[in-house]
Amino acid sequence: MSAMQEIYIDKVIVHMGVGESGERLVNAEEIVKAITTQKPVRTIAKKTQPAFGVRKGAPIGCKVTLRRKNAEAFVQTALDIIERRLAMSQFDRTGNVSFGIEEHTDFPGMSYDPTIGIYGMDVNIVLERKGIRVARRAIEQRKLSDRQKVSKDEAIAFMRERYQVEV
Repeated sequence: MSAMQEIYIDKVIVHMGVGESGERLVNAEEIVKAITTQKPVRTIAKKTQPAFGVRKGAPIGCKVTLRRKNAEAFVQTALDIIERRLAMSQFDRTGNVSFGIEEHTDFPGMSYDPTIGIYGMDVNIVLERKGIRVARRAIEQRKLSDRQKVSKDEAIAFMRERYQVEV
């Protein structure tokens, strides 16, 4: 396999949605910062949802984007927590993997605090091949060849081979 055909982890997005601003959101940000060692960014509501008491533009969660070594280390830890088991439905057709972690207390160094409670999070892993910049650059942008796109089957094979994941 050529170097251009190798699949790698482009980024890992860790998202924690709490549905409201205030103390719960601040607690979520502190937890994400402790787990990922990066400062989280607040996410805002795109729509007003009166049934849930959410207004458009209100902060309702936080997220962190991890790249390179930080992403690799986080993926190892997160896969250990979910016991290296993923379902076929957790892979999308463009080669991305998404799964949830029910309790932040499963991470090393995190303990249960009754004043904070338990928070869950979503983990999204974006898999890519080299050469993707051709489709994203501003000048002389070109269509990406199908050979350079990561398929669902290739993503599954990558996760099995690299991380010994059971699908």
